[in-house]
Amino acid sequence: MHKGEGHRKRLRDKFLSSGLEGFHDYEVIELLLTLAMPRKDCKDAAKAALNKFKTLQGVFEASSKSLCEVPGIGPKNLFGIKLIKAAADRYLEKRLIHKDPLNNSKELFEYLYHRLRDKPRECFNAVFLDAKNRVISTETLFEGTLTASSVYPREVVLAALNHHAAALIFAHNHPSGDPKPSQEDIAITRRLVFALRVIDITVHEHIIVGNNCYFSFADEGYISRMNREYDLQNRQA
Repeated sequence: MHKGEGHRKRLRDKFLSSGLEGFHDYEVIELLLTLAMPRKDCKDAAKAALNKFKTLQGVFEASSKSLCEVPGIGPKNLFGIKLIKAAADRYLEKRLIHKDPLNNSKELFEYLYHRLRDKPRECFNAVFLDAKNRVISTETLFEGTLTASSVYPREVVLAALNHHAAALIFAHNHPSGDPKPSQEDIAITRRLVFALRVIDITVHEHIIVGNNCYFSFADEGYISRMNREYDLQNRQA
């Protein structure tokens, strides 16, 4: 048996016997690279990818173009890295479908955190809920720098109506790692709460995902204050 083949077999056997316990991050990447290139020595490429993107999550979130710039990684052996990220996203999303995320907050936060934490650009996501607060679907609605002029309430309203949603949860990421809301974040949330209240759709939450932390608009009282403000304005009208 070729030395490289023996090394890869040991990695596979180690995983099958005890999962990823005891694996270095570069070994996880190496194992994924060998899925498409089972006879190629991928250790150096795996270490180079980890060095370039700093973390395992960074490797998983890297674009195909950026990964192909790593020596030893090409279009063919991207397969394992892209597959594992997509499969993990699908798994976490499916765990939420038809559940009440308000009573399964751990699954909700795991899903949103995994989906958003390492995105290099801001991504604005919506979780659509039915009348019993069960998840219907999730969707990325906007990407790029989020400002009050780039998040369109009418598009959110249309998406909510298309999903026959009774309520929504919003989430977006801060690539800086600091989840503290900006004035734009607060303004966007207020506009969306007001726009959706007009058609009797409730906003339960807006979560900002940072680096190993998050900010909850509901927990900090913003959502309830915005709803009271909406009610006051409509009573005065």
